[in-house]
Amino acid sequence: MNHLWTRTLAAWRDALAVVVRDKGVLLLLVAAPVLYGFFYPWFYATEVVTQVPVAVVDLDHSSLSRQITRLAQADPNIAVTLVTGNEQEAREALWNGAIGGYAVLPADLQRKVLRSEAAVVNVEGNGAYTLINKAVQRGFAEAVGTASAAVEIRMLQAHGQSALQAQASRNPVQLHTVALFNPTEGYGSYVVPAVALLILQQTLLMGAAMLAGTWVETGQHRASPGTWWARLLALCTLGMVSGLLYFGWIFIWQDYPRGGNPWGALVLLLCYVPTNAALGMLLGLWMGNRERALQVLLFTTLPMAFMAGFSWPVQALPLPLQWLRWLLPSTAGVQASLRLNQLGAPLADVLPHLGVLLALFGTSVVGVLWKAALGGCRTWSVESENQRFHQNRPQRGQFLPDLPPHSPAMGQKDGVLEERRSQKWTAAADLQPTISKSDSLLPRPIDTRA
Repeated sequence: MNHLWTRTLAAWRDALAVVVRDKGVLLLLVAAPVLYGFFYPWFYATEVVTQVPVAVVDLDHSSLSRQITRLAQADPNIAVTLVTGNEQEAREALWNGAIGGYAVLPADLQRKVLRSEAAVVNVEGNGAYTLINKAVQRGFAEAVGTASAAVEIRMLQAHGQSALQAQASRNPVQLHTVALFNPTEGYGSYVVPAVALLILQQTLLMGAAMLAGTWVETGQHRASPGTWWARLLALCTLGMVSGLLYFGWIFIWQDYPRGGNPWGALVLLLCYVPTNAALGMLLGLWMGNRERALQVLLFTTLPMAFMAGFSWPVQALPLPLQWLRWLLPSTAGVQASLRLNQLGAPLADVLPHLGVLLALFGTSVVGVLWKAALGGCRTWSVESENQRFHQNRPQRGQFLPDLPPHSPAMGQKDGVLEERRSQKWTAAADLQPTISKSDSLLPRPIDTRA
């Protein structure tokens, strides 16, 4: 047992040393989580969109229209930068991006209000920018609503009610809304806690896949199960540090909703990190090439974000994707994290999500050990073939040894060098490698004994 522990610890140190020496993997597993943790929340530091530039098209030029304009200027959501009597001017400013929207006060606004007729104020916004459009609509709605309430109260007072009675008649049932778990209703508090799990997943997947691809390319994939467990433990060590960085300090530094169930969040990390590390190693063994693994996984972040269920309703996804999304650790991880860390749910409420993660972990580990036992994915490239050729090429005056079979990519079963395994002398010292299928393109050895 002591010898096994020593070998496992040595393999764990070797895996960490490989990460330190490999700049690409080090960037993904160590530098990327730290950089994302600082810079990604920075863009949402203001939490809510405020002071959106808008315009007011005043076609009425009355005291009521001027009052609405003043109320709009006082609203924190919008900032009136243009007051004009030409709607075309405001529309061109919207098209040019100078403003985020505008309101049109019609020419007969005050006359209709005094005659107790319905008056309509149109608000135009840019629907391509959801948050900006929401701020524009909300700002003008508050300004117009406040002006409308003042008109109603004055009419009620004109009918003999006091100011308090008029206010009670105008709003007999008052509504107070409080946003649970996100009191500021900030965009950063909504998106960053969920995206943090995606960042952990993608950095672990790509880093583990690149490492496994490197081991395949260098022939180190044929290792014992104990060595693979040690490699998995090394990746989990780095992943746990990144996870604790987000849950333990980034959320506190950014003052995001947190700490609902810290021990439950720790249990989630203990399930989530090994699952991603094992899945990343399996993908690396399957692809057999570090660059290919990075290229494939690099473009999966956005689909994973949509299928995680926090930025897009799950019910709006196609039915096959609603089932296939559970094959991704981020689906169960994001939902469990939001429940534990933000909503304060007990651990029992996320047991199904933890079960999904454990099932993915077990499947990935079995796949890694099985793939490693089979030898991983055999890769071929011009560079690797040239390297093999130079390593096995005889020098001048050397005896020609038995050469290994040529690459299967050449299209021949045993390779074009099969017929040349007879022991011959060669006088050529500068033979050049080739990747051609034609046997005639390879320089034939010269029999000096003839």
